[in-house]
Amino acid sequence: MVLTPQMLDMITGALSLLFTILIFSYVLGDNPLFRVAVYIFVGISAGYIASVAIWQVIWPKLLYPLVVGPSTPFESIGYLVFPLLGFALILMKISPRLAGLARFVMAFIVGVGAAVAIAGALSGTLIPQVSGAINSFDMVAAGARNVGFIEALVNGGTILAGTIFTLIYFHFGARPKADGTMHRFALIEIPAWIGRLFIGITLGVVFAGVYSAALTALIERIDSIINFINSFIGNFQ
Repeated sequence: MVLTPQMLDMITGALSLLFTILIFSYVLGDNPLFRVAVYIFVGISAGYIASVAIWQVIWPKLLYPLVVGPSTPFESIGYLVFPLLGFALILMKISPRLAGLARFVMAFIVGVGAAVAIAGALSGTLIPQVSGAINSFDMVAAGARNVGFIEALVNGGTILAGTIFTLIYFHFGARPKADGTMHRFALIEIPAWIGRLFIGITLGVVFAGVYSAALTALIERIDSIINFINSFIGNFQ
């Protein structure tokens, strides 16, 4: 039996409708149908991640060099010795008595992960934020966008003030008072309160974006269900 494109579309639409109904059943509360859908999604995601790890990390970085063999002494150390040694040490965590041998490998993995996270935060958040605050005062670029001097100054001042006040809000230095409570300096507390306003506005905008995305996904699902039902009925007319 050969599956035609129409049959594949019908099967895909039926599965989509089924899983949409299973997920929507959570409106009635936690139930076995919703759990089945969640377990399937989690299982598929885990299988996909495992396949990516095998074919993009384990095979090309560990197994393939073992099969082909290193071409240089550096590759012998970098591609064979270190990965195999780290793999063997991590397996030691299976035994409580030998789990301490894996600390060096775990510390290296955590350190590299932290370094990557910090570099990503700097290059993806902090530096672009600083550049955006500086570029907002670029009157030449503002003029090219037909933005007036006053408007560009207000926009740049708002961005700069929001950045500074938000950073001040996360200054947690405080001194204890007579009653034992902790209180920040007045010079810090007032800008921090303004920073709280900027944070509230930002979180409100983020929530509105998330809500809008969820509403868009809901409309797309409902439209998909309606189109599938119309297509299914049309095939039997």
